[in-house]
Amino acid sequence: MSEFQAYLLLGFDHITDSNGYDHILFIIALCTIYTLVDGKRVIILVTAFTVGHSVTLALATSGMVKVDPALIEFLIPVTILITAFFNFFYKPAKNSLSAKDKTFSFRYPVALLFGLIHGLGFSNYLQALLGKEASIFGPLLGFNIGLELGQLVIVFIILVIAFVMVDLLKVQKLSWNHIVSGIVAGMALSLILNNDFFRNLVGMPAN
Repeated sequence: MSEFQAYLLLGFDHITDSNGYDHILFIIALCTIYTLVDGKRVIILVTAFTVGHSVTLALATSGMVKVDPALIEFLIPVTILITAFFNFFYKPAKNSLSAKDKTFSFRYPVALLFGLIHGLGFSNYLQALLGKEASIFGPLLGFNIGLELGQLVIVFIILVIAFVMVDLLKVQKLSWNHIVSGIVAGMALSLILNNDFFRNLVGMPAN
């Protein structure tokens, strides 16, 4: 196995690892309002997230940007909570394409912005793997592609589940959105409340 393939697998495993489920929660929150029939829209939306995390992943891994890892670990669940919160204001358009476009265009820059934060989180893991690696281009490229492939797998699973629940089992789309977004928001809030950076910020004892 080449170095590129090794880092590709590490990137794929990192984002799909259930032990580090914060990134998975964000993707769920981002895609909850859609089903399989919205596949093209979701791919473009997720691409915005990919662009964001690719930029900061490259900058941070190369040492051009340095941010306190504890702050990033706090901000990641904040992005999840905000994204899930936005979902409660989403109303499926019946016949208005313009209404869908308006919702979609708003989520695009949000995904891009939050992707910048998640990329800093990915970089902490990648930097630990690289150590004193002389060249980072190959590992960085492989790791980033692995992240993208894992991300697409997660998105596909989410959309299939939503399609089954909404289009086949006829669960109301709005109800499905509220249920899933509520669960994600609750989990994100729990991560925030148990985060040591947050607890120190508000004067609570660290875990």
